Amino acid sequence: MAIHKFTRAIFQGEPIEMYGDGSTRRDYTFVSDIVEGVHACMQRRLDYEIINLGDSNTVELRYLISLIEQHAGKKARIKQLPEQPGDVPITFANIAKARRLLGYEPKVKIEEGIERL
Repeated sequence: MAIHKFTRAIFQGEPIEMYGDGSTRRDYTFVSDIVEGVHACMQRRLDYEIINLGDSNTVELRYLISLIEQHAGKKARIKQLPEQPGDVPITFANIAKARRLLGYEPKVKIEEGIERL
């Protein structure tokens, strides 16, 4: 959701709200990788398993914004705000179980995903 929000803001010349210094890291996953994981789940009898799908590689917020700028051909207007209470510096999916049970392996790296968008 952040990627679409940021891209739209850059193209419309609106500011991007960046909480903290931009060093937070998140696990951004291209939709086709999630669809492949869900499809793999539907092909197996897994009963009531809980399986994380994601990329499991983290991307720094500042780097994400720079990638969008590069592919949009426009500079982002950044409105820097204080860190949000309760926000954590890093989040990512542990996909070991998805790999084991589904043969799941994300294919689209962030650079390619931003280019496709």
